[in-house]
Parts: sequence; C-alpha cells; structure tokens
Amino acid sequence: MKIAIGSDHGGFELKEQIKHYFDNLKISYVDLGTYSKDSVDYPDYGKKLGLAVMNEDFDFGIGICGTGIGISIAANKVKGIRAALVYDENTGRLAKEHNNANIIALGGRTTTREQAIKIINSFMQSTFEPRHQPRLDKIKNIEGNE
Repeated sequence: MKIAIGSDHGGFELKEQIKHYFDNLKISYVDLGTYSKDSVDYPDYGKKLGLAVMNEDFDFGIGICGTGIGISIAANKVKGIRAALVYDENTGRLAKEHNNANIIALGGRTTTREQAIKIINSFMQSTFEPRHQPRLDKIKNIEGNE
C-alpha cells in the first residue's frame, strides 16, 4: 500500500503524527508538504494531492487542513478525484464503501491523532461496494468523463 499525504499549515501537526504512525507500521507514504507550520494556501496542496493521486501509483490520499473542508474542495476540482471529508470511523468506512473515495480529508484542528488513526484504519479496511457504481458513473458524467 502506498499513500499520498499532504496538508497546509493547519494540518501540519496532524500530518506529522499520522506519518509517525505509518512509520511504526511500515506503511509506505509520500509526504507532499507542507513541511512546516508556516502559513500556506490549502488550494495549492489540495491540487498537488489530487494530481498525485490521479497521475501516480497511490492507493489513496489523505488531505489535511484546519477543518478538512478547504482541502477537500480543492482536491475535488481535479478531474477524477473523489475527496471525502471524514470525521469518524463510520464516515471513513462509508467514504470507501459507497463513494470509492480516493482521498480522505481530515481537519487538523478538529481531529485528534487517535480519531485520525481510527478513521484511516476504517477506510483502509473497507471495500467499495459495486452496487454504488451507477452513482459514481453519474459523477463521471458531471465531469464530462463519459
């Protein structure tokens, strides 16, 4: 498994905690930045994450900003991205099962390390349910991918 992870300054601390967790479990990831608490713009990192997930060999991405809202909006502007703002284990699981999300977004100021780990594990242990494919096809139609 290979994961792309990116954040703005509001998500930097949580990103670093998640990376430490991944390191301990030997889960492969690529850190797309930011690399400090210095103020940056979440759209830049949402775009970078979205493009990386679409164009490189990642199983999924994790985007983190202050609330997770901004980075999920930005990532969703990249064609083919289905970024889901998740806030508990249930939404993490459903993002995969129902929406086949390829990025999950977390709030660095609203999500604890423990919550984030539970959410990520719930997402990673879930499987897309093909009965939802017709809805994903409608999303592709909106994007003009048909």
